[in-house]
Amino acid sequence: MRVALGQFNALVGDLAGNAEKMRDIYTKALACDVDLLIFPELAICGYPPEDLLLKNHFLRDGRATVEKLAADCPEVTIVVGFAESHQGTNYNSAAVLQAGRITKIYRKCQLSNFGVFDERRYFQPGTEPAVISVAGLNVAITICADIWDVEWLADFLGNAGQIQMVLNISASPFHMGKTGQRQAVLGRCAKKFNCAVSYCNLIGGQDEIVFDGSSCFADSTGKIAAQAKSFDEDLLIADVVPVGGEVVQVKPMRPLVPQPSDLIDEVYQALMLGTRDYAQKNGFKKTLLGLSGGIDSSVTAAIAVAALGAENVVGLTMPSRFSSPETLSDAEELAKNLGIELLTIAIEPILEQFNQALETVSGWNSKGIAYENLQARIRGSILMSLSNQFGFLVLTTGNKSETAVGYTTLYGDTAGGFAVIKDVPKTLVYKLAEHINKINSRQIIPADVITRAPSAELRPGQKDSDSLPDYDLLDKILKGYVEEDKSAQQLVEAGLPQDVVRSVICMIDRNEYKRRQSPPGIKITPKAFGKDRRLPITNRYNSCGDR
Repeated sequence: MRVALGQFNALVGDLAGNAEKMRDIYTKALACDVDLLIFPELAICGYPPEDLLLKNHFLRDGRATVEKLAADCPEVTIVVGFAESHQGTNYNSAAVLQAGRITKIYRKCQLSNFGVFDERRYFQPGTEPAVISVAGLNVAITICADIWDVEWLADFLGNAGQIQMVLNISASPFHMGKTGQRQAVLGRCAKKFNCAVSYCNLIGGQDEIVFDGSSCFADSTGKIAAQAKSFDEDLLIADVVPVGGEVVQVKPMRPLVPQPSDLIDEVYQALMLGTRDYAQKNGFKKTLLGLSGGIDSSVTAAIAVAALGAENVVGLTMPSRFSSPETLSDAEELAKNLGIELLTIAIEPILEQFNQALETVSGWNSKGIAYENLQARIRGSILMSLSNQFGFLVLTTGNKSETAVGYTTLYGDTAGGFAVIKDVPKTLVYKLAEHINKINSRQIIPADVITRAPSAELRPGQKDSDSLPDYDLLDKILKGYVEEDKSAQQLVEAGLPQDVVRSVICMIDRNEYKRRQSPPGIKITPKAFGKDRRLPITNRYNSCGDR
């Protein structure tokens, strides 16, 4: 049986456009004598369609799109994901297309309802397995989470007879280390059923989620025998061949393609894809960001250029009297290295006028944090005004460490349309800067930017360390508290200093209201702020103490 995995970049809601991509892939598969062509989970409508699924006409249009795809592609068995309304109930389904029509439908049983997933809001679980015969081999159809609990799956397929391949269509979002987790799941499934496993995943950016593709085949020993590209569209074809009734081999039609070199490279490619798709899918050609000469804005600018091209990225420096000559010079050098346009608008005259107006209010002064944040708010207003005038997408440059503890200014450096490194801890930002220079074989990000102590430059001699613990320590606390849901007591018992743990946790909890008003950003850790982590703003539970 020759099987093709058609991983492609689906656009949520673009039923006709997604189907047209699948027709193009079908034509290529047909030329390769494919018996079975597999498309990802909810490929017809894109993932996640969210409350579009509450619109009956959306579901009807999706079904009509599947039927037309079947009619247009009659010569190969196709399995494609779609959102189905059946007898008044909605399902996350896989349609089997044969001879120009839908011949069978499988409905996802194990609905994901954690993190970014909210499937029980929209779907009911299916109850029946679906096994099809293709080229004389029995193929069991599963959708995403159905395959993650192999013992449940074994019970579910208990009466299905001998299976030569488990087919899994998926919309599995990326985070660091996810590829290895998936491949371990596929390997366990292959060994459990002594069969091949084919896994077809989406690629592309959808708001804050990135799908990395990495579709693959496992043979009956659990070995990954073929893998598609990561972070790119691909058509992966392999022959699935039973040998002597005991082993199912997978023979790919091409050598293994290069994959990301390490976790840092994975993150870099995810950020590029997420930035490119968010801009292009939402109709933005050009992006704009403030360049401070610091590490965060430098990395964000480099990612934007890699994603969209230097001609589509505009940098803006907005110096005040607190801006050092060194950071201004580094911003200019970075812009030159990247080949982007650099604009300069000095904010000192604007700051003086704002300050004079505010001094008419008793109690205002230019010595405290409100005055410091005023500078950030002026910069945010300038960026958004240029966005309004020219249609630029403003990229914010705050990292996860700062976002977590509220080391940001609401309506200042949080003002913008897309937060590229919102889920990237500060320590990882530095690693990305070094990676960017390494893959470009030259100093894109100036060395001083990487080695200089980080500063917001909102008052004389300011450093981040004046307000925050060392970033190595801060990121360890964030990982434990935010991503692993550990308590203060557990973090202290793990050897972290009690006073710092309590202080950081209080800052995280106190700043939920800021995060709720920040733009979306790309998820790259197992738990990102936003859909992954939803806490009430109004909340009296005290997490800072010893619990």
